[in-house]
Amino acid sequence: MPGINSDPECIPESVSTARSPHTTADERGVPGRIILSADEIAEIVARLGREISVDYSDRHLVLVNLLKGGVVFLADLIRQITIAHHIEFMKVSSYGGGTESSGSVQIINDLERSIEGRDVILVEDVVDTGTTLAYISDVLALRTPRSIEVCTLFRKNVIRHKNAAIRYVGSDIPNVFVVGYGLDFNENYRHLPYIAELDFPDAQLK
Repeated sequence: MPGINSDPECIPESVSTARSPHTTADERGVPGRIILSADEIAEIVARLGREISVDYSDRHLVLVNLLKGGVVFLADLIRQITIAHHIEFMKVSSYGGGTESSGSVQIINDLERSIEGRDVILVEDVVDTGTTLAYISDVLALRTPRSIEVCTLFRKNVIRHKNAAIRYVGSDIPNVFVVGYGLDFNENYRHLPYIAELDFPDAQLK
């Protein structure tokens, strides 16, 4: 959805479900279906890179990545963006060790450089309730950037925070707990090249 300004109150009537017919069965025994294959993710990232390159061709762009889950997405995205840009990192927590957002956001590591007068895109791996996203956007807005937008690889089909506007959306996915492509459960499964639903998130992993 090129250059979309999503209505944060609007829930998509249809979301992308499993496009790949096979189920997961990697070497570590991940249960659940594959929601997006590696090839499908690559197509999405390429599209987002093209959109951002066009929209920010004459801007001073800074990509702010929210660690850790978004680092794989960021690494691929910056290779698809054809204009000059800088990257910064923040580490925040709202999940703890669980599978649902706690609603309480904590900044663990902050930006190293000023974003004053710069055009900022928050790069997220997945947005569900949008609580973290809205909080970080408000924090960064106090630092007087020229603009702040959001780019997320995945958006879950849930009711979101009223201030969680998203300009760039890779794909809508079901409201399930997903792993792979940088997303984890208790630091497991980040290595998977695809996105898969984790059917049994309470399993004890060693």
